[in-house]
Amino acid sequence: MRNAIAILGCSLLLLACGGEKSEHERYYESGYEPDTTQVTGPVAQTKTGADATGGAAEPVSEFAKGAKLIAQSDCLACHRENEKLVGPAYADVANKYDNTDKTYDYLAGKIIEGGSGVWGQVPMTPHPNIGKEDAREMAKYIMSLKQ
Repeated sequence: MRNAIAILGCSLLLLACGGEKSEHERYYESGYEPDTTQVTGPVAQTKTGADATGGAAEPVSEFAKGAKLIAQSDCLACHRENEKLVGPAYADVANKYDNTDKTYDYLAGKIIEGGSGVWGQVPMTPHPNIGKEDAREMAKYIMSLKQ
């Protein structure tokens, strides 16, 4: 009888704890995608083009590719545009560095290779499957958030 009560208690505990999703799972299931048509910051520039029907298209940010790459990666599990999560806010990263090609290369390297110590002791996960050009596009988008 004692074993049956213990098993029942453990089963109830597992049911109570096992059904909740983590914050990470809830975030990704929310369908969040950054607004890639309007990028803030002094380096933001837009360009327009004709859509497939020949009409005027909505302005497209030159940083849209980087924003889309970030949205499709696991970056948003640790970073947000304007608030610190596990890692620094993208706006804080942008404000720390000069907006130069050298910075794009540096940040692209950090995205690909990971690292720690610049923003504290929590390491940034490496992303070796992201190509250098894609990582540069991501870095350009991050730097477009400079305030």
